[in-house]
Amino acid sequence: MTVTKHAMPHDEAQVDMTPMLDIVFIMLIFFIVTTSFVKPSGLDYNKPASTVNTTVQSNNIAIFVSKTGLVTIDNRQVDIERVTANIERLLAESPEAAVLIQADKEVLHGLVVTVMDKVKVAGVSKISVSELKE
Repeated sequence: MTVTKHAMPHDEAQVDMTPMLDIVFIMLIFFIVTTSFVKPSGLDYNKPASTVNTTVQSNNIAIFVSKTGLVTIDNRQVDIERVTANIERLLAESPEAAVLIQADKEVLHGLVVTVMDKVKVAGVSKISVSELKE
């Protein structure tokens, strides 16, 4: 029987990676622990106080429609036939006003559409409709 210097085909060299991984994790922990975190500095400034007292007045018109069908504009109960006239009066005071119609969720949709039509006849193009929050 002859012995050859060549390795058998089924024998493969294997390298154990465990010691290398141990060293990598130890180095990683070392770098994390020794790292110092620096808070980035910003510019310090003193904001001047406002000398003008500004109050912004809302020019929006709120219309409330209750579940019983009552229409309220500017905390006044208004007949459905007088909605256009009241909106025109309020538009004369603030021509750029938008209208917000807040309706109860139990109100008939036809009533809300009627109010919207009356507002459009008054000349308002910006109309929003929302559900009245309780």
